[in-house]
Amino acid sequence: MDIMVVGGGGREHAVIKALKKSDKVGRIYALPGNGGIARDAECFPVKATDMEGVLRFAKEHKPDFAVVTPDDPLVMGMVDALEEMWIPCFGPTANAAVIEGSKVFGKKLMEKYGIPTAKGKSFSDFEEAKKFAASIAYPAVIKADGLALGKGALIVNSFEEAEDALKSMMIDRIFGASGDMVLIEEFLRGPEVSVLTFTDGKTVVPMVSSMDHKRAHDNDEGLNTGGMGTIAPNPYYTPAIAERCMREIFLPTIDAMNSEGRTFKGCLYFGLMLTEDGPKVIEYNCRFGDPETQVVLPLLESDLLEVMLATHDGRLCDLDVRFSADSACCVVLASEGYPLKYKSGFEISLPKTQEGEEIYIAGAKLEGDKLVTSGGRVLGAVARGETLEQAIDRAYALANKIHFENAYKRNDIGARALAARGNV
Repeated sequence: MDIMVVGGGGREHAVIKALKKSDKVGRIYALPGNGGIARDAECFPVKATDMEGVLRFAKEHKPDFAVVTPDDPLVMGMVDALEEMWIPCFGPTANAAVIEGSKVFGKKLMEKYGIPTAKGKSFSDFEEAKKFAASIAYPAVIKADGLALGKGALIVNSFEEAEDALKSMMIDRIFGASGDMVLIEEFLRGPEVSVLTFTDGKTVVPMVSSMDHKRAHDNDEGLNTGGMGTIAPNPYYTPAIAERCMREIFLPTIDAMNSEGRTFKGCLYFGLMLTEDGPKVIEYNCRFGDPETQVVLPLLESDLLEVMLATHDGRLCDLDVRFSADSACCVVLASEGYPLKYKSGFEISLPKTQEGEEIYIAGAKLEGDKLVTSGGRVLGAVARGETLEQAIDRAYALANKIHFENAYKRNDIGARALAARGNV
């Protein structure tokens, strides 16, 4: 089967490398892909959000199956459009992708169907939002309703900070139309857990849990980023908590979406906070997380294409989806200065990988036969191990063999997880 993968980051590289393991996969087209993905797939310079371009490509190349991974094209309805061309897809339709496309929709869904989450209230009027912000306890969380490149949620510690955040979103429109409506939520405390799931709208198959590291610098200091590294599994996510999440969150969410006429098929991501009152949903994503995918898919022992086809066809219940008992760690190498200003265009020197190691390219392009940096997050060095310690040590050993000018990484990916194990 010829596969078309829409997207061009480290997450897509991980998906493509996992798909390549399947005996059923023929050619893989990546739109747009990147310089690293070009070594594993045929890349074409079509942006993931270029609906007409993607559809034109699909019409010309006639892929047997499509995988749409980024949030923007999913919310735009790319799966709907491809399915109308009789190209089966992995990914939700637009009316289901709204679970991420609108945080207000997600919050109201949880409130309506009794799914545990933070208390919150939505506003489309700045003055009303400001008045409410003056009446609540701090810290609190303010979220732009729509997609904002993962940067639309701000923790505020005072009314003054809340007022500034509301002004930047609703008046200054730093996130464009995404800030036309905002959500003000209570601040939840506890360990965070990311759980990606396969679902065909009936069956839910959780993948291995993971722990993201969002802050730019060691000890969880600095600005929020798209993610500086991940580990899997997350030690806080015990079997008892997993069973409770399935009963109280995962299945109720799928049932709620079905009740709303928005059957979800694809990868549904649950961002969870394990509070003293039990697990609660922080956010839903309508797709694979980044960089969570980079540690979860290397632990998948089943054929990813088979799982995706079963997800599309509504027969996940007939499949035995298996994951390794190993651990995995991803160390992100970024350009110094990320997530603010940084320089690009530096040649990347990559080592040969060993069994259980992967290098997923996120922000790099080819100049002739040279791979050069072209983004903030450049790549992820990933390794598996029988224990979390082994996975972390191997990932850092691999990362230390990768070189490019102005390379930057955190040096404590997984440290919090190692420290947590004695307290779980």
